[in-house]
Parts: sequence; structure tokens; C-alpha cells
Amino acid sequence: MRLTKDQVMAVVTEASKKMGEPNYSAVLVGGFVQSQTPVSQFISAHERELGGPEQIVNVIFHCALVAQCFQRAGGRIRSLSYDDLDNASRGEPLARLEQAQLPLHEFICANVENVEAQKLVAMIALAIDGAS
Repeated sequence: MRLTKDQVMAVVTEASKKMGEPNYSAVLVGGFVQSQTPVSQFISAHERELGGPEQIVNVIFHCALVAQCFQRAGGRIRSLSYDDLDNASRGEPLARLEQAQLPLHEFICANVENVEAQKLVAMIALAIDGAS
């Protein structure tokens, strides 16, 4: 399913408005961790490349927003497996995502500063895209 720029922007705009709510990001991250345990474990294994626990939470937050984009567009997001992650890790994730889901690629590049984090979020986006 191809996402449109408007679909992605709607999720991002809503998230921006809700960031002022005290528990918004914690609930979003916690929900993603519970529903996507292998993904969360995979991201956590990259703590050294990302620069610490705060960056892990940041990556999970952005992955949760990516998942919301697919859900709002009518996609069904199942719990991803390690095989899904392995399949999505082939090649350069940012370049592959640019071809597959340009609006997500643009969102990630504009909102995630750390290049390693960008690659991880892009890879997870490709896994979600392949599984939805």
C-alpha cells in the first residue's frame, strides 16, 4: 500500500499537537513495544550505534508513528518477526524506502537527526510495509 504525503502529514501533525500532553509519547512508545516486541528488541540491540537509551526511545517513537501511518491508511499491522526484519535489512534502507514510500522517507530524513537512527526507522518502515 502506497502512503500519500497527506496521510503521513496528518499523523505527524496530530503527533506534534499531542506532544504537549504529558503521557502521549510514553503511551505511544509503550504500546509499540508491547505490540512489536521483536522490533523493540532489535532496536535496543543497536544502543551503541544509536548513542544510548534516549536514542532507542526516539527510534521506537518514530517507528510507532510510521505504524500509525499504515494503520490510518487502512493497513493491518501484525507483530513483525525476526524474518520480517531480516528481509527488510537487505540493501540500503533509506534508498529502498525512498523508492517504496517517498512520504515516509521524507518524514524520517526531516525528523530523525542521527543517520544510524534514520536507517533503523527506514528498515522498520520497510518491514511494516512488507507485512501490511
